Amino acid sequence: MKILHLISSPRGEASASIKLGRDIVEKLNAAHPGSTITEHNLTQSAYPHLEEVHFQSFFTPAEARTPEQAAAVVNSDAAVDELLAADAIVIGVPMYNFSVPSSLKTWIDHVARSGKTFGYSANGPEGLVKNKKVYLAITTGGVYTEGPMQSFDFTEQYLRAVLGFMGMTDITTYRAEGLSMPGLQETALSRAIESVAV
Repeated sequence: MKILHLISSPRGEASASIKLGRDIVEKLNAAHPGSTITEHNLTQSAYPHLEEVHFQSFFTPAEARTPEQAAAVVNSDAAVDELLAADAIVIGVPMYNFSVPSSLKTWIDHVARSGKTFGYSANGPEGLVKNKKVYLAITTGGVYTEGPMQSFDFTEQYLRAVLGFMGMTDITTYRAEGLSMPGLQETALSRAIESVAV
């Protein structure tokens, strides 16, 4: 199995989402010995926010691109190739301001490309990234799966929508919730790790 682990937290070893994501990866590797694991830290990657030159390069055939367009599309092409090569994708998702970190959103902007990861037919849009298993490792300071803050959670709903649009519909979510709440924070991560089954 080829496992791609995407990190979107800049907190390094202090990050709960990285710890939860790595536990998922370890259990996948144990279930599929000899797997190839690629860990990609999006906070240290060269994925700039999309500018006009990126859109020009995305919609220009490779042989017709200017040198500037060719340079602009390199990171996006590499990200798409890495995604398509993976069998399982583990995405670490710390909640920032009720949504995903900008590093993860920028990666999505670079891989969600017409003709590469989705397309349009007479029947409407079609995802082209098929037969992938996705695991979301979501970590939050509060509790968002239930209660008064549930409507503020734009992590899982957004990711299921945009990944599903690209064809990745087999998604399992593990959450460490209440990481900033007394009474929950002491066991939030350990309970999330104990719940992981792959």
